[in-house]
Amino acid sequence: MTTKLTLTVEETVIKKAKLYAKKTGRSLSELIENYLDTLTSDNEGSAELSPKVKKIAGVVKLPESFDEKEELNAYFEHKHL
Repeated sequence: MTTKLTLTVEETVIKKAKLYAKKTGRSLSELIENYLDTLTSDNEGSAELSPKVKKIAGVVKLPESFDEKEELNAYFEHKHL
């Protein structure tokens, strides 16, 4: 069930939030709902995905043999050589 909520927020914050929402293709209500849900989540310290990550999940398909730690180590070795 969706319920209307009235908030009092600084005008500059609202303007920045609306711009951010537009840039990310989401509504201001969605951003606030996701934030409040994350803030009040009972899963403190869990590895649950953030709303941003959930939104892009599945965009990149990696092979099953992909080893994140190995790739990260290779990246840093190349970067610092």
